[in-house]
Amino acid sequence: MACRYTLAMQNRSFAALLFGLLISVLAVDAASTATRRPNIVFIICDDLGYGDIHCLAPKTSKIATPCADRLASEGVIFTDAHSGSSVCSPTRYGIMTGRYSWRTRLQKGVVTGYAPSLIAKDRPTVASFLKANGYHTAAIGKWHLDFQYLDPKTDEPYKQKDHKSPPIGARIPDGPIHRGFDYYHGFHHARNMEAVIENDRVIEHDGVINMLPRLTRKSVEYIESRKGKKEPFFLYLPLGSPHTPIVPSPAWQGKSPLGKYGDFVMETDAVVGAVSDALERIDATDNTLVIFTSDNGCSKAAGIDALKKQGHLVSAHLRGSKADIWDGGHRIPFIARWPGRITPGSTSDQLICLLDLFATAAEITGQNMPTGAAEDSVSFLPALLAKPIISTRNGVIHHSVSGHFAYRQGNWKLALARGSGGWSSPKENQVPADAPRAQLYDMATDPGETKNLYTSKPDIVERLLSRLKSDILRGRSTKGFPSTNDVAEIVLWKSGEKATGKPVQANKKKKNKEQKNSN
Repeated sequence: MACRYTLAMQNRSFAALLFGLLISVLAVDAASTATRRPNIVFIICDDLGYGDIHCLAPKTSKIATPCADRLASEGVIFTDAHSGSSVCSPTRYGIMTGRYSWRTRLQKGVVTGYAPSLIAKDRPTVASFLKANGYHTAAIGKWHLDFQYLDPKTDEPYKQKDHKSPPIGARIPDGPIHRGFDYYHGFHHARNMEAVIENDRVIEHDGVINMLPRLTRKSVEYIESRKGKKEPFFLYLPLGSPHTPIVPSPAWQGKSPLGKYGDFVMETDAVVGAVSDALERIDATDNTLVIFTSDNGCSKAAGIDALKKQGHLVSAHLRGSKADIWDGGHRIPFIARWPGRITPGSTSDQLICLLDLFATAAEITGQNMPTGAAEDSVSFLPALLAKPIISTRNGVIHHSVSGHFAYRQGNWKLALARGSGGWSSPKENQVPADAPRAQLYDMATDPGETKNLYTSKPDIVERLLSRLKSDILRGRSTKGFPSTNDVAEIVLWKSGEKATGKPVQANKKKKNKEQKNSN
């Protein structure tokens, strides 16, 4: 009896020991899982063309980009990645919200500041989502999504017509730190680049040539400040380069045989190296997902024709450039590194969009996206891991500076424009009168968009057009309950007949100003 009792006690003790060990293992595993949540560093350049990165177009890129090339050798290159628009503000709205910007008041062009934020106060952002899930969040660089500047004495908003540059001391009530970021340092957009902002204040005026070195320095400082911290971090690093003003700092002047633009691209590339070195110093490389990309194609302000004469093609094999509905306007460099998860030196031809950052962050953290958020976002995490993306989205919607739509599904691309829809020739008013009212291309066999199949493939045209209309009217392009656009009417056809709603009669002076600021 006693022996049996003793044996039973021993068995129970052994079982308890095993249970305790199991609990300990699970607890350690849970803790390690929490610590394994990767830091996320999202570096987005401004007006960097697909063909500007040497490893993406080795035959036609004449600019040395060793840091991006190294990142690619350590990670994955996406050959069919797209921005949400072929100009700046709309793309940045999509990155932050996982939603197309044409669902808001921004139907074309860009914003110019001195106005309430384009991101509604109650709309979740990728930053607020990650912050709510234990991340420290920082934005360092160009915002370009509107915010107000308030007089610190009266709290009255300054007006753009009265201030070429926001005054030092101006307070910002609806900037990045009010949209999910713990820390912000940067500027609004190129024409106000000298006004340096930290958190919610304009803290100084500085020469625009100093901005890129400043952003590099601040990014490194931020990464180093996270050393030893338990919480992971999200660093959103929207550079203002190589957008105009093209101002390489003295240390980089004359580095490229292509002149100032080449110098500026090289200095921009060096930011990738500085960030990588900082991650290495704090022993965070292995647990950090680094993404390097651009907001749209290269701008004509870079001197595209002159660069071409020197053998450098800013859009590589693609047609068009910034502002256009053709792929040169919105197909972008996209390189990702995540040691131990992404296969080094790999390539993916899966179709992705910058709007997909939100859903990807949700899947990485194992959390559901907030209700009513990221209506157009699909996770590209599977593609990072060399697996097929399982998408509830029929296709990706493209948008040009003038608001022209295009729809991409598989290899097919339907563009509801007669010309570039942007700044390249032929523009809409330069297309012959007897030209088709839209364009259809097989991107698998014709990535340069040279053979318009619109009139010969009516069934495909109708299918893509129907899905585009549905994605617009449902307020979302992914599976889920229908959502609501911020505006009642969205003009589907910018050239020709109206399919959804009435056209907005744009003020000509305002239109010219928007285009000028976009450039």
